[in-house]
Amino acid sequence: MDGIVHPGLQRLYQYWLEKRGERSMPSRTDIDPLDIRFAIGNIVLIDVIEGAPLQFRIRLHGTNLAEHLRYDMTGKMLDDMPQAEYRNLSRQSFTQVATTKKPLHAHRDLVLDDRSRRYETISLPLSSDDNRVDVILCALFYEDES
Repeated sequence: MDGIVHPGLQRLYQYWLEKRGERSMPSRTDIDPLDIRFAIGNIVLIDVIEGAPLQFRIRLHGTNLAEHLRYDMTGKMLDDMPQAEYRNLSRQSFTQVATTKKPLHAHRDLVLDDRSRRYETISLPLSSDDNRVDVILCALFYEDES
């Protein structure tokens, strides 16, 4: 995947590729939190809930992200996210990853709550059966973070 600038995202993507091996995507059990300590505070783990439309539960919302946004989404549904614009953008991204079964990388520049938010993000599909995306491993680094 070209265009990844942040070293933590580059490293996470390489880790995902290594864990994937010959499969189309690794499973959640392939990911060891100790291996990704370099990004753990900037990680979001999202459970994909089948249905029409797909639903998303935030299993883990990294502490750096929660502090930056001033709310913690751990254990909540994506629909509970307070900012509609960010919620809708997240839903589009998560749906794309879940349906295409491919990683998604983006640079974003948003204004939410009258605050500028510039960040780089990557969303990586995980699958327990190498067919259906059941978890998305997302990492996000704000421009002001190293």
